[in-house]
Amino acid sequence: MLNSGWFEADRAGHYEAPNWVAEAGRDFLGKDDERIRLALSDAAMRDGRKIGDMATSVEIAAAATNLDPTKLQEAAESDAVRDRVAKSTQHFFDHQLSQRPSFIVESNIRDKAVFSGLWTSAPLIASLENMLADHARYTAHATHFGEAPDA
Repeated sequence: MLNSGWFEADRAGHYEAPNWVAEAGRDFLGKDDERIRLALSDAAMRDGRKIGDMATSVEIAAAATNLDPTKLQEAAESDAVRDRVAKSTQHFFDHQLSQRPSFIVESNIRDKAVFSGLWTSAPLIASLENMLADHARYTAHATHFGEAPDA
């Protein structure tokens, strides 16, 4: 069951800390490791933990990954991490999506799927499966004929 205990009205929608911590974790764990993001989501949505607090987010992330909490917090508070999060957030806002949840999925072959307001998994799964299949076909083509030219 979902737990809304994470919500803090006085934050007015500003929950930067978990995003900074998750982004900082990528510097230690690699860009494909989602353990921090998953741990933060689980802690908020299932346990009602107040992840908007930097110390809470760092504690959850460090426990999920065995990263040094001091180093993780220092990275999360760095200008480099905050700039990456700001850039990613602006990219999301540039799509002017008015419904939540919203997802923007992009591949390295420039496919893009945008979902706004959908809450069932079937459309997302179908699109991801197709994007992965397209990626596999592009990879096979590149193996035999070279990379596709830039648009």
